[in-house]
Amino acid sequence: MNHENLKNEKRRISAMMKYERQAYRAGHQIIAGIDEVGRGPLAGPVVAAAVILPPRFFLAGIDDSKQLSAVKRSRLAAEIKQQAIAWTVASVYPSRLDEVNILNATREAMCHCIKHLSPRPDFLLIDALRLNSIAIEQLPLVKGDSLSASIACASILAKVERDMAMEGFNQLYPGYGLAKHKGYATREHIEALCRLGPCEIHRRSFDPIKSWFAGGSDVQQPALFEQDDS
Repeated sequence: MNHENLKNEKRRISAMMKYERQAYRAGHQIIAGIDEVGRGPLAGPVVAAAVILPPRFFLAGIDDSKQLSAVKRSRLAAEIKQQAIAWTVASVYPSRLDEVNILNATREAMCHCIKHLSPRPDFLLIDALRLNSIAIEQLPLVKGDSLSASIACASILAKVERDMAMEGFNQLYPGYGLAKHKGYATREHIEALCRLGPCEIHRRSFDPIKSWFAGGSDVQQPALFEQDDS
């Protein structure tokens, strides 16, 4: 990266530290960013991550995890873990997710992350959600993974963790293409569901799997194809 590009990148990352700086100026000392991935897939866990960054954090290339290649995410995840004051990752799997619904499962995963952070944060920056069960001041930010460095780093850690989990499940449940589509409703995945039926990590509360267990025969839902909210 040449001098001018580095200067521009430092300016960009500084802008992404805006909400962290505001929290420091308000008197907070330990600020955690929290995000999740995997709310939309038909299979696999929802995964959350929390990250506490140092006040003068800089890491070129961090961004919303959806904007990064898998190779770049993996590299950045390793560097985030090295620079972070603390980080945690937590997953909620389909058996629990189906019981409490995806929104509550997402909140549970986030709360698990916060519970195991050390030091304990005194301010939370969260992508879109508010955690009413956590007695810590917090600021939900819509599209927070593109606005806050802490949330962006959490999104990267969560995405890398979930992708690794889905690659492992691909070995346990061959034939669905889980390593490729990571559980999202691609055409390949829907076709595999038609051939094989759901496996243990499919979400029974999500259509078309819900309809399949209810005795429906038509699981083709083209509107689902290629969704990825991670």
